[in-house]
Amino acid sequence: MENKTHSSALNRRSLLKGIALGAGTSALGSVWAWGDLTSKHLAATSDPAQWPGQFDPAATRPAFYPRDLPKANDLITVFDMEVVTGVHEILPGVEVPMFLYNDNYPGPEIRVKEGEWVQVNLKNKSLEFHTIHWHGIQVPCEMDGVPLGTQWPVGPNQEFRYLFRAQPAGTHFYHCHYMTTLHVQAGLMGPLVVESDDDPVKKTFPYTREYVMALSECDTNFIRNAMNEMAIMDKQMEAMNKNPRMMAEMNGRMMGWFANKQAFLDAIKKGYVPPYMQANTGLVKPMKPNYFMINGKAYPMTDPLMIKMGETIRVRLIGGGMMPHFMHLHGHDFWHVCQDGAPLQAPVRLNTLAINPGSTSDIIIQGTNPGNWHFHDHSDLATTNNGQTPGGMMTMLMYEDAAKYGYHFNETIALSS
Repeated sequence: MENKTHSSALNRRSLLKGIALGAGTSALGSVWAWGDLTSKHLAATSDPAQWPGQFDPAATRPAFYPRDLPKANDLITVFDMEVVTGVHEILPGVEVPMFLYNDNYPGPEIRVKEGEWVQVNLKNKSLEFHTIHWHGIQVPCEMDGVPLGTQWPVGPNQEFRYLFRAQPAGTHFYHCHYMTTLHVQAGLMGPLVVESDDDPVKKTFPYTREYVMALSECDTNFIRNAMNEMAIMDKQMEAMNKNPRMMAEMNGRMMGWFANKQAFLDAIKKGYVPPYMQANTGLVKPMKPNYFMINGKAYPMTDPLMIKMGETIRVRLIGGGMMPHFMHLHGHDFWHVCQDGAPLQAPVRLNTLAINPGSTSDIIIQGTNPGNWHFHDHSDLATTNNGQTPGGMMTMLMYEDAAKYGYHFNETIALSS
């Protein structure tokens, strides 16, 4: 089997930085050939006949049997993924201790072809347990990354090899499935794009650029407290590892892991107090997300989407957090073309789209209205930074050639309204 290896710094498409589009006051430009530059151009490059028009009841069946194994001459694309503990900067001055895939949040983009064999070598360089779940990918059960459900969690300094065939095509993502309440909002999530050579989106809307936007949120107080508590526990475990007598006292009840439901019920009868009981946890402290991010950054540090008049772009939206987000684009309608990786039966025209936790949506934006346009979560909470507006899950759709059409207003960064 031939292996194609990616280094631990996986290739990642970064969003283009915004550019200033001239100076002066906002004014309408001179008369210009609207039909030639927009409607006619978009009609000439789009072909609705390329969209799949029939419903196939068997379409959810994997294209490749998930439990097959690579043959001798099959190409395997290899990715090295390390979990480390580090500090992530959401905004200048807002640095949070997090778990990171290859020092990145979100984790590095994995982009492969449908049907391609993928091997991911997970190395745990932190002091906690971790796995990787391939969200939306039809993998063999052993590769699904559910701790104690499909595999043992990967412990400190341990490694695990994931091997699967990339299917189905579309926008997906990956994330840790161990202590997800903490581990995902504390950084362990990243985009996974499976490309198809027979993509109806590309055929119908021949786009020239695409962007991936992983949407997430975090409670920085919860993360800091949890990471501090785990650091204390890690030191205690290290001390126990050096003392055979203390290790002999360890049992499944300490971890809260049981062979089956009956073993759990038997432990309860013998006086075991589950970790969810108030006797152990004290008063419940609900999480209160206070930072809302696009690709790990909050406004004004989010990257813009760049476009030109007459251009078509594709945006892949990933609901990587715990809350729904309602992405609204000013000045345009867009086409919702895919949901959870799969093309819709027919594209839907919208200007606001709900991205739910665990879901992905692909949209097509057509360059028809020059300017700098807000693209943001329409939930007012999600456009704040620690309660201060504006901030959070907000970016811009920026026309590189806006000045050519008479738009000359420079974007101003606002930290308070």
